[in-house]
Amino acid sequence: MFRTLIAAALAGLVFCSAPVSGQEGQQARERLGSRELAHILAGQKPKPGAAGADTCRYAQDMECDEPGIGTGLCPTGSDYSDCWRIASGREDNSCQWARDGECDEPGFGTGACTQGTDRTDCGEVSHLRFAHDSCTLAYNGVCDEPGRGTGLCQARTDRSDCHGRERAMTFNDHFFGRDDRVVMDTSRFPWSVVGQINNACTATLIGPDILLTAAHCIEDETGRVDASGSFETAAALAGGARQARIVDYLTDPRRPRRGAEDEEDGLDWALLRIDRALGEELGWVEPLALTRVYSPAEITALRLWQAGYSWDTGTNLSGNTDCRIIEIYQDNTFAHECDTTQGDSGSPFLVEEDGRWYVVGDDSTYRRVPDGPVMNIAVSSEAWIDRYEDFAAGRIGAGGTRAPAAGKPKPTGQAAGD
Repeated sequence: MFRTLIAAALAGLVFCSAPVSGQEGQQARERLGSRELAHILAGQKPKPGAAGADTCRYAQDMECDEPGIGTGLCPTGSDYSDCWRIASGREDNSCQWARDGECDEPGFGTGACTQGTDRTDCGEVSHLRFAHDSCTLAYNGVCDEPGRGTGLCQARTDRSDCHGRERAMTFNDHFFGRDDRVVMDTSRFPWSVVGQINNACTATLIGPDILLTAAHCIEDETGRVDASGSFETAAALAGGARQARIVDYLTDPRRPRRGAEDEEDGLDWALLRIDRALGEELGWVEPLALTRVYSPAEITALRLWQAGYSWDTGTNLSGNTDCRIIEIYQDNTFAHECDTTQGDSGSPFLVEEDGRWYVVGDDSTYRRVPDGPVMNIAVSSEAWIDRYEDFAAGRIGAGGTRAPAAGKPKPTGQAAGD
């Protein structure tokens, strides 16, 4: 993903007291995707605004947390610096990223600006502040929020049914003007084998005890691998969710320690081994290398399915049931038109033929397009499929869940570089 320059660029962009201006600052920000920028800025406290009460533990985190106008995590009047513009109706363009064509507020933007300081870019979608689709009844075609609907959902938790599915292009989540996602039934295959690792990224069973996800999902902010944790799936099945512990991983040894440029997006994949053969009970989806089976024209005509644990859908597994691959690239990636957002990283792209389901890629990142919408990017199965059998058989792997320290010999069986 777009993580080159994080250490150097953000040192100037975010942490210095003097604002960065000119071509250098603009280029640095353009190299960072919205997801990365928001993640890095999370927890960074800006300078306090006008005098007021900032007594809440979440004050000055750039996001309004007062009830009614914010997240509700703080008592009224205790998050002044983050909330006063919204509370007083005096939103402005004081953020350094204002008027850049992208909403930068927390929640429904990149998170680079304090709430209410990017009025021009966020105004068209401001009615969606703190709204999401986390209610279990979301996407059922009926508004279930109190006041305007059935009241079966809490306020602001049934966004698409109560406020419509149209999304402005300045909206941070990449819905290309409309959110077409639906809720997937995790009691039914193949959605029962699409789960989460560490309640963060999405991962999928592609063998009895093998998962597919994105490499950046098991990396810390320096790029060092830490695959430790758990996998959970099939929450709607009788008996509750199935769980397993991650015990080994495989990534491409060419993947840079500190992120990747566009041309290295094809390295953003990871195979994980778990300590329980959940696939023997639940089944799994089979790997398929599209370019080895279909022509380019056939590939772009295929019906594509995708499902992931998006940040804005709570515990619901949401996804797309009819989207398309737009273009295949030489670096083992493809551009797609499926609606994906944060939390969908690592989620599977599936095709179905004669009742059998195949995984053809995993969600990775997006690329900016000058004067146009972003392109959502997935890593195709071609990137890892030739190593799958060896990893599944235990012949290769990292031999644990953490990368060895610099200079330390790799365990026997570690995949060698090409």
